[in-house]
Parts: sequence; structure tokens; C-alpha cells
Amino acid sequence: MNFELSEEQVQLQDSVGRLLADSYTFEQRRAIAASAEGWSPAVWRQLCELGLAGLCIDEAAGGFGGRAADLGPVLQTFGRALLLEPFMASAVLGATALQQAADASTRERLLPKVASGETILAWADDEPAARHAPLWVETKAVRDGERWRLHGLKSNVQHAAAADALVVVARSAGAPAERDGLGLFLVERGAAGLQRRDFRLVDDTPAAELTFEGVEATPLGDPTQGWNAIEAVRAAGIAALCADAVGAMEGAYALTMEYLRTRKQFGRLLGENQALRHRAAEMLVSLEVARSMAGLAAAVLDDPATVEPGDLLRAKLIIGRHGRSLCQSAIQLHGGIGMTEEYAVGHYLRRLLVIDQTFGDAASQAARLADLLEARHG
Repeated sequence: MNFELSEEQVQLQDSVGRLLADSYTFEQRRAIAASAEGWSPAVWRQLCELGLAGLCIDEAAGGFGGRAADLGPVLQTFGRALLLEPFMASAVLGATALQQAADASTRERLLPKVASGETILAWADDEPAARHAPLWVETKAVRDGERWRLHGLKSNVQHAAAADALVVVARSAGAPAERDGLGLFLVERGAAGLQRRDFRLVDDTPAAELTFEGVEATPLGDPTQGWNAIEAVRAAGIAALCADAVGAMEGAYALTMEYLRTRKQFGRLLGENQALRHRAAEMLVSLEVARSMAGLAAAVLDDPATVEPGDLLRAKLIIGRHGRSLCQSAIQLHGGIGMTEEYAVGHYLRRLLVIDQTFGDAASQAARLADLLEARHG
């Protein structure tokens, strides 16, 4: 399995890196996080002008038809910058949902606008009672004549306030935890009966709790047999999160190495301390393991014949554990400054914590992997 970047991937990663180096320093990012929107429409436009919002959208729909391996280097750059813009919500999760489930007319109407960044989507699947169980959906989709209406609650919906439309996972039949009866539904901005409570996640990402009280919705595909599309969205999201996590780990590691090389204590550079050098070596091992796992996660989407069942679960599990370990070591090696709001290293840990909780934390991935292995071996 070859994880080396192509020349085109390197060029795109460099272009994104230069853009963010100019417009997304840590201080600029703090100002963006403190703004009313919590993200920068100006930066979003610049990213879209590079074609990034359409990177993995089919060429026929105005995108570039890229693969997860093409998206990975971009997301690593986003992770190093701690990007707050709605890329994951719209260009990864929302776009994948449309491509997997929507009919031809809906794809033709929406995907070109998503690819250009004109339309922003948000993905609403998580619920308070689910506790990382992907099939636990209590939100109801009820037929009302020729229409469908949603009733229920969704939590931690990232960039819901910015979204022109929501892609909502709802149950049209069956009980929570059942595979059959799940579907994807499109809800337009400002739909009657939709209530939103906005807040920020621990890493400053804008999010919301959504309450649906008879909200009119349009089904994407079969409203009772949407699990395959939902699973495809989750897989794309996990692979993207793995790449984002690697970028955050790279940022925390680079800050720590610079600190050890320049900070003196008792007349000696910290990096001359043998114990601290051992900790730094352990951090590098964690980073290299995570890079390999991010490549494996991309391969699950791009080259499924080359991977084993459960590899996506393994990737997120291992990155979750190594990411937390690396960032905790980074903070400890910085000492008191690592705990301050004004210094970036603690923000990398916050990003890793949010990534770990999205689509199931390390413990839930381990439990699902154990169930999969038990089912295979009886």
C-alpha cells in the first residue's frame, strides 16, 4: 500500500498551506473564533476559489472527482491551522450524502452549488441518547400526505447556523437501533418548526442543538432503506477526521520541538535533557503511527479490495489514542504556557478531543471492532 503523495497532491497541499500561512495564523484564528459567525466567510471563499469544496464531488456535478487520498493532504493542512470553516460539514459529509442518496434532479440542483461553496450543507445525525451507537436514531420521519415531517432532536450539529440546508438522519419505521427504517432527509434553512440553539464546541467549532417539530423535509432516496448511504457518509467522515487529526498532531509536535530547541532552563536548552528527548521521540512515534493509519483510512474508501474489514475502526481507534497521548505530552513539555488560552498547543488537544468524539470515540471503536471480530470468528 503506497502512502507517498503524488506531485499534484503535493502542489495542492503547498497551495493551501501558503494561503493559510497568510490568512490563518493562530492570532487570526483566535479573532475568527471570537467573531459572531465563528468562522470566516472570506477565508471560505478563498478555499472555494482553489476548488477545495468540490475536490471529491463528481466532475459531472461541477467537482474534480478526487479521492480520499487527494483530500487527506488538504485536511492535514487544515488540521495544522485548526481550521474553523464548514469544510467537513459541507464538502465532505453533506456532499457525500447527496452523491450517495439523492436522485438525479436533486444532485443536479445542489451539488454544483456545494462544489462552488455557494451552498453550505450541515450533517445532522447525532442524538443525545445515542452515545456513539450509529443505529440509535429516535428522530421520526412521518408521512403527511405527499409530504414528510420530522419530529425529534439532533445534537452537536456542526455549522448548523451557516447551513443553507441540513441533511438529517431520521427513522421512518422501526425502533431505535434497528437498521431498517432509516433514511436521509433534506431540510431547507428557516423551515417552519425548526428550532436551533447555537453554541461552540470545546475546539471553538460552531455547532447547534436542533429541535424538529413537524418540520417539512424531502427524502433523499428511499426513506426506509438509507443505511448504506448513511454508512458511506460516516466512512467518508471518519477518513477525513483521521487526516485532520494527523494535521493537528503535526502542529502540536512542531510547536514542541521548536520550544525544546529554543527554551533554556538553568542555562541549558531544554532539548539537551535526555528524558525530554525520549518524550519527544515517543511523540514522533505516535505521529508516524497516526500518519500510517490516516493513509489506511483513505484506502478503505479508495481501495477497499486492499484492506480488511474493521480497518476504518482500527484507524480511528489508534489515531484517537495516539493523538491524545501526543498532545498531552506536548502540553506537559511546554509547562505552564501550554495551558494558556493564548498559546496554540492546548488548542490542538481540544481539536483532537472533538475529533475523537465525532462518529464514536476510541472506546466505542474498540467495542465495535470486538463485535466485528466476534461475528467473524463465532
